[in-house]
Amino acid sequence: MLYKVGLCQFKPILFKKQKNLDQMWKMVENINADLIIFPELATSGYVFNSREEVISMADDFENSDTTAMFTELSRETETSYVVGFPEIVKERQDDSLPFPHPQAQRQAMALHSGVNETLYNSCMLINPDGSKHLYRKTHLFNEEKLWFTPGNLGFVVAKAKYDINVGLMICFDWMFPESARTLMLKGATIIAHPSALVLPWCQQAMLTRSLENRVFSITANRTGKEVNTDKELFFTGMSQVVSPLGEILFRLERDDELVKIIEIETDKANEKNPTTHNNIIEDRRPEYYL
Repeated sequence: MLYKVGLCQFKPILFKKQKNLDQMWKMVENINADLIIFPELATSGYVFNSREEVISMADDFENSDTTAMFTELSRETETSYVVGFPEIVKERQDDSLPFPHPQAQRQAMALHSGVNETLYNSCMLINPDGSKHLYRKTHLFNEEKLWFTPGNLGFVVAKAKYDINVGLMICFDWMFPESARTLMLKGATIIAHPSALVLPWCQQAMLTRSLENRVFSITANRTGKEVNTDKELFFTGMSQVVSPLGEILFRLERDDELVKIIEIETDKANEKNPTTHNNIIEDRRPEYYL
């Protein structure tokens, strides 16, 4: 079927969640599409100096302004959205856990206020029918390891508008071929890839990820320079949509801030035969893979 997909490349403002949400709404509210992908950590910015900074920007997936806004936007525009955000999961500590001494229990409760706060680098898929899905980044990049916990949901393939199978991965997951391969084996037609890329290789590597798995990929990168005290990062932009044959259907410039939509033929992702006698699923020999 013909399916209108695209991405929003922009420059999130560090620590300005509401401004970022307003900007995303403004950029896509009049866009006719079936699926739009936003960057990694699009709501918060990226360059953190402490866990407390992340917590101040983090959302509870089930109950947050971010989830509520995109649920409303998706319903109004009849578009599915994939959005990167910092996720917080708060779990009350089990008071029944054994401690060597009652004083140790009181000290632990005072230190943590009885609540464990786990942070994930996550993305949500929000659909016009109100359904929503969550993925937590599996492979953390560089200083992300200081703030976030590696994802615990595995690689997620979920239904987007018109029941198209969308596989979710985030930024540095690209470095591991198993990420895209797992999503393909789980039935993904499109890989949605929210990103905040600073290394120069991903965009070209995603041509191979699409080709070797015969799937569409949408890498939605952010752009701009971000500074937090003595830290600064430059993001590479060049967001793109790639076909199952590894063809660049479009690629933005490094500094573009815009929404770009293209119509794809999703059935092309069902063609898993590179030759008459080969099939990329049936020809696998996992017994020889480490």
